Amino acid sequence: MTKLRGALVDLDGTVYRGERLVPDAELGLDALSAAGVTPVFLSNNATKRPTEYREKLARLGIEVPVERILNSAAISADYLATHHPDAGVYVAGEASLRAELRDAGLSVVSAPEQTDVVLASLDRSFDYDTLQDVLDADRDGETLLFATNPDRTCPVEGGEIPDCGAVIGAIEGLLGRDIDRVLGKPSQVTIDVALDRLGVAPDECVMIGDRLETDIQMGELAGMETALVLSGVTDRADLAAADAEPDYVLDSLADARTILE
Repeated sequence: MTKLRGALVDLDGTVYRGERLVPDAELGLDALSAAGVTPVFLSNNATKRPTEYREKLARLGIEVPVERILNSAAISADYLATHHPDAGVYVAGEASLRAELRDAGLSVVSAPEQTDVVLASLDRSFDYDTLQDVLDADRDGETLLFATNPDRTCPVEGGEIPDCGAVIGAIEGLLGRDIDRVLGKPSQVTIDVALDRLGVAPDECVMIGDRLETDIQMGELAGMETALVLSGVTDRADLAAADAEPDYVLDSLADARTILE
């Protein structure tokens, strides 16, 4: 059995919900670190930058260097800067995502005629005007359509809020074609970035998260061990009805020692 050396740990629904730490989540992280397993935090939520996530984790009592925090905003910015450096990027998303793209040297545009790439994300101000802009931008039916993540909802205190999946659905319904590529979990783009950041082989890593169709699917695709936590969007009924078979099912991150045993 290969010894675990790294862990990819989801944030929303796994480490915290909204502004509240999942009870005893820090004990699970401590257990991983004590066993020599390096955690890298990996979120599909693009409403914050890695530096903002570091500050939030610190407020919740978890100190972690920014180099060990990845999210779909940073991954999308890096991908677009590498593969479409000169593109005009129209963002159906929030201010932190735009800032991450600009800091990567990308041109963030607001005019449809300047748009080469539409990037969909969680957007709490998404409206009819945005849809009109996307329709006008897709003037020849060849505008690239990317999304930060496919999540339908995001877990928060007291429930869930609509996530990027709702924005994707609106855009696909409007244009009558599919998004070209998702850049966050469970994509190969994120697998490659995350493993490079950890510096370990897939079979030396465990993916820990609350969502079957992103966290667990990505871990399975990459050849990692997988651990589903039931503190977020997935419950035992969801698991029973799904095809996914995580290697471990934990009530919460507090039980991470089970993985080590």
